[in-house]
Amino acid sequence: MASILVVDDAKFIRTTLTSMLESNGHHVVGEAENGQEAIELYKKLKPDLVTMDITMPVMNGIESIKGIKSIEDRATIIVCSAMGQQKVVVEAIEAGAKDFIVKPFDENRVLDTVNRVLNR
Repeated sequence: MASILVVDDAKFIRTTLTSMLESNGHHVVGEAENGQEAIELYKKLKPDLVTMDITMPVMNGIESIKGIKSIEDRATIIVCSAMGQQKVVVEAIEAGAKDFIVKPFDENRVLDTVNRVLNR
């Protein structure tokens, strides 16, 4: 299936997403805890998909999306946001994210979104 980079400052969220994705045939090739680390890992790993938190230290998700898109315009990124963050989700989509998933995660919604953006 797809190679995926999971980006979130909370270890619990990264672990949860990794478990959901890998138990459904995807391969998590890396995890990052901030936007700067995400850009560095994206360059190195060239994943098929990035799941991107918005609120993180060092560099937020919006800036990281812009950084990744400047490296690879066709990068596929899904934003992970908490309920009530519609404004930043819109900003993330405008920056180049393909879709979003809402925390707390529902496994079926996560997988549906991942498969849809990957056209699988």
